[in-house]
Amino acid sequence: MADQKLKGNVPSKKKIVFPVSSELEKYLIKYNRESVLPIQYEDLLQYDSSLPLLDLEGNDTLWETVYFMGSQEEDVHDALTYIYALLKTDGDTEVTRHLSVARIDYCTFGNSKPFRVRIINRLNDNYDHFYVKRADASRVYGLELEHLLSPNTLVYFVQGGTLIEEHIAGIPGDDFIKRGLDTTTFNQIRIAKEFVKFNERCFVRLLGDMRSYNYVVAVTPDIEGNQYRMRAIDFDQQSYEGWKSFYLPQYFKENNPIIFLGIKHMTPETVKQYQLEERSLIATRVMSSKDQVEALFRVMVKDEISRPEKVDQLKQQLRQHHHSSAFDSCQTMGDIVSTNLKLLLQKDFKQSIAL
Repeated sequence: MADQKLKGNVPSKKKIVFPVSSELEKYLIKYNRESVLPIQYEDLLQYDSSLPLLDLEGNDTLWETVYFMGSQEEDVHDALTYIYALLKTDGDTEVTRHLSVARIDYCTFGNSKPFRVRIINRLNDNYDHFYVKRADASRVYGLELEHLLSPNTLVYFVQGGTLIEEHIAGIPGDDFIKRGLDTTTFNQIRIAKEFVKFNERCFVRLLGDMRSYNYVVAVTPDIEGNQYRMRAIDFDQQSYEGWKSFYLPQYFKENNPIIFLGIKHMTPETVKQYQLEERSLIATRVMSSKDQVEALFRVMVKDEISRPEKVDQLKQQLRQHHHSSAFDSCQTMGDIVSTNLKLLLQKDFKQSIAL
């Protein structure tokens, strides 16, 4: 993985929010991703007051803690507790007896402008989070592709213009880079290996903008060392931008410390081996969920989730990257993702993937 900087391919200042189409909604209903919600995103915007949320060192987190008044607060908290039960127990409200909403935070930074809800168990003070966001078709496709093509399962629900997401646990990538790389050589090799595989997963399904603050690192103690897994937490940039390098985390300078570990500890042959391993795993996941993957792409290839000029730019760059004319007929980002997935899998495994 060469230490190459991104040149000009920064995300658009304001990404367009694409509504969930009727065809995508049918898919979500069929695969149990739609649920009747007791409160909508727009309802949470009716809060009465807010205060800046500071971290333990007194720095502004760019989040605000919001407050509701009187009976409105009780109604909001009851609705959010029920949504948490939907996420965790398929709506069994028996588990909510000891749960309450400890805090509701709102972030005006970013495209989805999420609300983060902290749920606390009053019996032991243990807490968990989930998110309420505007439903953006790009993000929904990103979540579903992550669920189907990565080693990670995701729980989320959509209704109308509202998206509910579970919290993805892990150490924020930027914090991990600051504090987690000073470890044994054995662990450093495993970190570099996981980054290669993460980089490959992002490029195969064209998930962009994986700077260090847009993913987390899950660390699992293992015999004689740790196991690492990098997990995307921001799916707004699912196949939206036109730059090929935007979909390769290795080109973001924020990830350079991990890149340097790879250069130090791995040969190009080793990197290639890990790339092939990850493609093989993705191919296995595609085949094990073949009907659902095909159903998703039947919808995605017809959907508008980017601007025409970005579609044209990306298909030209991928044409050059793969030395293939297969992208010439692509009309949408869904077309491009499907073609990229098929080419990458067929290139090394001769798989016949019908997407």
